Amino acid sequence: MTASDETAPAEFAERARPSAFLEVRDLKIHFPTDDGVVKSVDGLSFQLERGRTLGIVGESGSGKSVTSLGILGLHNRQNARVSGEIWLDGQELVGSTPEQVRRLRGRQMAMIFQDPLSSMHPFYTVGKQIIEAYRVHNDVSKAVARKHAIDMLGRVGIPKPDQRVDDYPHQFSGGMRQRAMIAMALSCDPELLIADEPTTALDVTVQAQILDLIRDLQEEFNSAVIMITHDLGVVAELSDDILVMYAGRCVEYAAVEDAFHRPLHPYTWGLLGSMPRLDRERSERLMPIKGSPPSLINVPDGCPFHPRCPYGELTGGKADTERPELRELEPGHKAACHLPLEQRREIWNAEIAPKL
Repeated sequence: MTASDETAPAEFAERARPSAFLEVRDLKIHFPTDDGVVKSVDGLSFQLERGRTLGIVGESGSGKSVTSLGILGLHNRQNARVSGEIWLDGQELVGSTPEQVRRLRGRQMAMIFQDPLSSMHPFYTVGKQIIEAYRVHNDVSKAVARKHAIDMLGRVGIPKPDQRVDDYPHQFSGGMRQRAMIAMALSCDPELLIADEPTTALDVTVQAQILDLIRDLQEEFNSAVIMITHDLGVVAELSDDILVMYAGRCVEYAAVEDAFHRPLHPYTWGLLGSMPRLDRERSERLMPIKGSPPSLINVPDGCPFHPRCPYGELTGGKADTERPELRELEPGHKAACHLPLEQRREIWNAEIAPKL
């Protein structure tokens, strides 16, 4: 064996090991059913560094929440086919055992679920659930864990935490339950925090408080945050980068400023056109995206968005037959569309931007 042969495996491992804190590579999560295979996530890739926030947006059924559950290893492997790679701080999660991933949940990665009332156990007090989550990863007494739970409830802005720690979830308001869920998720100082629609069903004042809380806690813990939402206003408020999902795939990835001011995909144009604006007066009515998202069992051939895209006919038939690849068109800005870049810029500047 030559010297080069001896070093080849190590070199390959070094190339395969990601530099980013979180790196998802060609993630696929499929669910076999009697009607066919549901391709909820079908080849998703992205990176995220510590201290930064990635907003994942898209309509219902685009694969946002399935992606988050896949990162956390919460899919039943008997029902879901998961492939690709998920690297968290140098450890690959898809190939890890369920027990290995379970040990990471809570300590290195945690999730704020969409509905805290159904996510928290109704038979146990809020404090007991935070105490249990903390003691799973820390060898401490119940008294120490209880004090930590009270400190966390106070940190997320719950008044009289030493008393409310013994309340049940139904005794909390919606905003307070969400704060308690955040306290539970952050009880072990996770390095990755995934927030799945954290402000859904909350009034706008509480929404703003929750977003400010997540931002403050991220600065304190230097956590990487994934914000999953259909609300572009939340993304604009909190995120550094945005990943737009459609039919289980990424169709655009960019810094938030670029995605809002220079988007390069017709689906992103549609999302922006359907978003109400309070910062200026609009001359046009909101422009909803025509049609409905495709079935993830029968995703259209070619570009999945082409049946709803008003510009598909400008591609010379490619949108009907060829699936566009996600390509970097500008530094840090990727999009999957057959339209030439200059043509997209012209359409945006002439037709879309003036109406927003």
